[in-house]
Amino acid sequence: MTTSLTGAARPFTLSDFDFDLPEALIAQHPASERSASRLLDGTGASPVDRIFHQLPTLLRAGDLMVFNDTKVMKARFFGAKSTGGKVELLIERVLGGNQVAAHMRVSKKPEVGSTLTLLSAPGSGDNLRATLLGRWPDASGALFRFVISNDNADDPLALMERHGHVPLPPYIAHTDSAEDARRYQTVFARKLGAVAAPTAALHFDDAMLAAIDAAGVQRAHITLHVGAGTFQPVKTENLAEHQMHSEWYEVPAATQQALADCRARGGRVVAVGTTSVRALESWRDGPSCGETRIFITPGFEFKAVDMLITNFHLPKSSLMMLVSAFAGHDHIMALYRHAIAQSYRFFSYGDAMLLSLSRTEGAARR
Repeated sequence: MTTSLTGAARPFTLSDFDFDLPEALIAQHPASERSASRLLDGTGASPVDRIFHQLPTLLRAGDLMVFNDTKVMKARFFGAKSTGGKVELLIERVLGGNQVAAHMRVSKKPEVGSTLTLLSAPGSGDNLRATLLGRWPDASGALFRFVISNDNADDPLALMERHGHVPLPPYIAHTDSAEDARRYQTVFARKLGAVAAPTAALHFDDAMLAAIDAAGVQRAHITLHVGAGTFQPVKTENLAEHQMHSEWYEVPAATQQALADCRARGGRVVAVGTTSVRALESWRDGPSCGETRIFITPGFEFKAVDMLITNFHLPKSSLMMLVSAFAGHDHIMALYRHAIAQSYRFFSYGDAMLLSLSRTEGAARR
């Protein structure tokens, strides 16, 4: 990849969000304890190296932290076509009526009406099948619609919990384990529907949440079911040509009230993860519940968020563009240079950073 960690001219293009990352810095396993990961404090002009459990000391009484309470489904299945060819499914949506929408990885696509045999948990004796109905949401859709079934007519969510695999990101090389089932999930996950974790929230354990409460910081939740599209790089040099993936979100009434109360008392809204930012900013410009394709790039006017806790993101990803819009492109690139030089751990199981909203480069609140 081309290194582009120097200041970028405007307007921004895809190349401005590229950088070289040593493969050794891609975290393959989580830290021994959730809050023991490193925290790069990027709220000032110069980076400060911290440990994540120090976060409560960087916040103020009256601030509001907004967490994503989505829960990761065991959405990955392995199986075979009737011809014996291997197939892999990644279920993105549960549609009702035992139907699901899924990504399919296979050498040759099976015909509509074909039934795949899916591998079940060892010793279960379950006869697990997936029948292809067509593409989703329409004939040109990127996903495929299946009926998932077994001899007992169990619903897909039950079958996923019993037989599915944790949908680890493509850059994690090992197969999923019991550790992944526990650690690739937040401690407050409640609403099943994601195929990727809101990774900035993985650093929080019960002791951290108690310390936040003790510091007088308020907590609220949104839901955004993270889709597999979060890992897809942007491929068009002209950012305006990129087609953003869709994700379902909800900002409940209690959270809307908590946000209003925070503004009234002069507190700061601290989004835990880019998924919380996407939900909050979608709500400020639209409904409180629905699908969002929001694509945040430098120059975006932030209306809901003042601070952001986030992990380190993939080169050329929409999330690199989001954090650059939030904290300023030059500042983000300087932080990434520092993180690489100091051997921070990257991506889903990696370390985190704390950012403040930039008042330059077009980023503003209200």
